[in-house]
Amino acid sequence: MRDDTVAICWPLLPVAFLFSLHPRFSEFYFHSAVLQSWPNLRLQRNDSMIVFREPRKRPIPWRERQQQVPSWTVPFFSLEWVWEWVSFALSRWTFVEVLEYLSSLSVLVVVFFYFSESGDRVKQRHYQAWQVINTAQGKGGSGGRIEALQELNHDGVALIGVDVSGAFLRSISLPNARLRRSDFSAADIRNGNFESADLQDSNFRSANFRQSNFQGASLAGAEMDDADFAGADFSRADLSGAALDNADLRQASLKNSNWNRIRSIKGANLYGLHDAPTAFIDWAMKHGAVQMQSDAQWEKWRQTQKQ
Repeated sequence: MRDDTVAICWPLLPVAFLFSLHPRFSEFYFHSAVLQSWPNLRLQRNDSMIVFREPRKRPIPWRERQQQVPSWTVPFFSLEWVWEWVSFALSRWTFVEVLEYLSSLSVLVVVFFYFSESGDRVKQRHYQAWQVINTAQGKGGSGGRIEALQELNHDGVALIGVDVSGAFLRSISLPNARLRRSDFSAADIRNGNFESADLQDSNFRSANFRQSNFQGASLAGAEMDDADFAGADFSRADLSGAALDNADLRQASLKNSNWNRIRSIKGANLYGLHDAPTAFIDWAMKHGAVQMQSDAQWEKWRQTQKQ
């Protein structure tokens, strides 16, 4: 990223140098391109415009100045007259003009290094984001992890193996994220967006993913036991090798999902499942899934299975 930024900025430096070092260049361009169509504006502009580096006029002698001002203001104007001479002397010193040009050039140098070091600033930002995530590991609440994870994912950073167990990450958005072998156990991530994310071999046990979006996500080999996926969208998701024992799939959508090689689904609640193939319902019921509307009814059934 740093090399790309330098490659883009380098050709622009000569042009920027001309505009910053010689304001008359930009002034000439402005007059040529715009004021040609409005001659009357040229006159008005010339009357009010401050000309760049206009040679200073030699201050008038002190005797003449004294005659132009009231006698009681002479002490004040004497000081002003002295500074006029100082300004006049400096304006005729080439070294001062060189310093002025160098100040313009220094601005360009600062801008160039700002862009050339942008890659280092991005790395520093990523480092701080990982610090937030790792410091809050194993703790409840968000702890700034929502923003940190979203920023890293936006920049294309892999989030493989991240541990957010027990965290409160409601409405987090991580589309296309690389989250293999991550730990989401017991986390509250309702209304999360994991569209097209790679979640293979991740741990979802006892997590709350109600109304979350898993469209096109890869959940192969994921541990999804006892998790709440009510109303979640698994359209086009890959569930091969996933364990869904006692998972809440009520009102979820399995449209065009790859369910054929689900590892286990015993005790999962499929009530109101949307867009599920008939073959899937038949297969799931044969392997211990249930269809119960109320939580009380389902919990009662689960307790009987433990006896």
